[in-house]
Amino acid sequence: MRILLVGAGGTLGGAVNRALVERGHEVIGVGRSGGDLVCDVTDPEAVARMYGQAGPLDAVAVAAGDAVFRPLAELSADDFAATFRGKALSQLELVRQGARHVAETGSFTLVSGILTEEPIVAGSAASAANGAVEAFVRAAAIELPPRRINAVSPTVAEESLPAYGPFFAGMEPVPASRVATAYVRSIEGAQTGQVYRVR
Repeated sequence: MRILLVGAGGTLGGAVNRALVERGHEVIGVGRSGGDLVCDVTDPEAVARMYGQAGPLDAVAVAAGDAVFRPLAELSADDFAATFRGKALSQLELVRQGARHVAETGSFTLVSGILTEEPIVAGSAASAANGAVEAFVRAAAIELPPRRINAVSPTVAEESLPAYGPFFAGMEPVPASRVATAYVRSIEGAQTGQVYRVR
């Protein structure tokens, strides 16, 4: 398959990239500042240009999303807007535009996260954005066929503990390679409208 992978240069994206390449897929990596294609996926016009450059695709997978972590009392309207743009709206736009570029038998795999059902202090914006992504996946699954759409909802990755560990006190981390297997399941499998939780 020819797969567009957004966030291929990150911790999770790198693990997903390796897993897909090992299984014989052609991966086109997308990053904000590097990769096979450079794109700020929060900009709909940039997304359109990216799809134009990418050519025919069998799947689109997202392994990145920005969120603001700050106590609720300190969150501004701009913080919420930035989180929804970085984690939810960007992924919705990738699907909205991508439906014209992905093969009829193709798929989309989005990313949410454990904060949808396991909230933490300073994570309310991320929890809300994750919930929006999962609700969208369920709704889009009834309109996209024969194309499929799923989400992967991981807990914190072991490799990300130095940066995010303090936010996820007491939560069991998982290796990024284990999260990557859920992406393989979504891309190569037959299900749609699913949220694959990796805990």
